[in-house]
Amino acid sequence: MKSVVLAAGYATRLYPLTENFPKPLLEVAGKSILDWLLDDIDTIEEIDEHIIISNHKFAHHFENWKKTCTLKNPVTIIDDGSISNETRLGAVKDIQFAIDTLNLDDDLLIVAGDNMLDFSFKSFVDLFHEKNSAVVMCDFVEDVNALRRSGVMIPDENFRVVSMEEKPQNPKSNWCVGPFYIYKKDELHLIKQGIEDGCGTDAPGSFVCYLCEKTDVYALRLPGKRYDIGTLESYEDVKKVFENK
Repeated sequence: MKSVVLAAGYATRLYPLTENFPKPLLEVAGKSILDWLLDDIDTIEEIDEHIIISNHKFAHHFENWKKTCTLKNPVTIIDDGSISNETRLGAVKDIQFAIDTLNLDDDLLIVAGDNMLDFSFKSFVDLFHEKNSAVVMCDFVEDVNALRRSGVMIPDENFRVVSMEEKPQNPKSNWCVGPFYIYKKDELHLIKQGIEDGCGTDAPGSFVCYLCEKTDVYALRLPGKRYDIGTLESYEDVKKVFENK
């Protein structure tokens, strides 16, 4: 299994901090957001490589980070060629870019590089093996405005994803899907097919909306708290939380 970190965004809402520096490398309590994610993922037995998808503007920052990281598994940095927020490929096309560039034929743990967690991904990988299917993470959210900014799923009694909608104006449930996914290697061809069929490509959850109509997708309720660093205020808040831990 490879871990794939989506880190090709431009984080315009965090300007000026991220105008010339990638959000995943911002520091929180002594280490980068990316290190917080990968220090955990690197301990999972099934993982044998970490793939960081960057844009052309920030790729050199990740190459510099790689020179000093101490992960046991190898790290590969790929540059998707985009140079601005207006020319970005979008998360789903970035995943396909990584598959094509590296000829990937592995199960993929895909994570957004701008989130922090207070729990391990181990239970997520365990669920993937238990269900032998694609899996996502979800949480019960009451704030309608937050749901409108997220993917929202409808689960059945076994937490199989019956349907999902990205950023719905009128959410049909309170189950919010976070930007963490595991896809089976024998279903990776569906990403290219989904793009060709017109599924959304900017938000990573857009592909899940398509995938759950083609095959089984199960959800794990977050076993802890997720911190989405999307604004300067949320960045300051998460620094306070982790500095106090």
